[in-house]
Amino acid sequence: MCKERSLAVVGATGLVGRTILKILEERDFPVKNIRLFASDKSAGKELLFRKKTVTVEKLCDGCFENCDIAIFSAGASVSAAWAEKAEKAGAYVIDNSSAWRRRDDCALVVPEINAAAIRGKRRIIANPNCGTVQVVLPIFAIEREYGLKRASFVTFQAVSGSGKRGLDDLLATRNGEKPSFYPVDISKTCLPKIGGFSTDGYTEEELKMIYETRKILSLPSLPVSATCVRVPVKNCHAVAASVVPEKPFTLSGIRNALKRQSGIKLLDDVGRDVFPTSAAADGKDEVFVGRIRRDLACDNGLLFYCVADNLRKGAALNAVQIAETLIW
Repeated sequence: MCKERSLAVVGATGLVGRTILKILEERDFPVKNIRLFASDKSAGKELLFRKKTVTVEKLCDGCFENCDIAIFSAGASVSAAWAEKAEKAGAYVIDNSSAWRRRDDCALVVPEINAAAIRGKRRIIANPNCGTVQVVLPIFAIEREYGLKRASFVTFQAVSGSGKRGLDDLLATRNGEKPSFYPVDISKTCLPKIGGFSTDGYTEEELKMIYETRKILSLPSLPVSATCVRVPVKNCHAVAASVVPEKPFTLSGIRNALKRQSGIKLLDDVGRDVFPTSAAADGKDEVFVGRIRRDLACDNGLLFYCVADNLRKGAALNAVQIAETLIW
């Protein structure tokens, strides 16, 4: 039996933080004790973990002493300020923000793909962007069998990816109120902007997906492009992907490669209207893949569509799976 570990969850009162606690319970993670941290305004709140009440604390010097694993989900500024303090106290840090993903000395991990990347790196381990996590799994399965020349994505990202403020804005605008978070009425349109724009016209979210795909797959020169769109859906992101394998492929071969990949569930029977949807993926751990077909605009090109619960596999579950690699 695995030794129990002392855990800290930073950002415990947020959507992802609460999902982390739920998944730790579901997967029977061996927790010796747990401390929950959040912003000053949330300090003092009480959350249930394994039927016991845990009081939320605010971060302070020395709060990570005797902590084995600290999972951060409180934004890049908090991670930048506190992750190294947890690391220096001896903890492994699993960070859900973008603060550490581009650091060469920090692993960027999807456990089904590159858990071994943790070895030889520092104790701060980055969790990828939610859109990247879900699309890189099927791409990895394809690349492993057929190689990969290029990849491009169009994402359809649910408002829960913006946290509670995104969900609140969708519900408010559905009720006829004016938007207070998004620059448009998200209940009536799609928003082709996630994060700020760079000088080349790409958004922060798009640049994250480009860089992270290359790093996770260990393909630093892979041509990748992305367009990221916020859509009026509560939960579960979708990605339409276009890839060009290096080797010739058959569609049956692609489907078999995807079936063999841990973490993927194939939903691909268009004759019976079987394909991935947010309704199917909500609350589930798998990445659902379907609409598999040849790209008629490109020699040896392949198109597919994937959907995943962005709060679970896109964030909380992936973080817990990283923690599991540290204890087994």
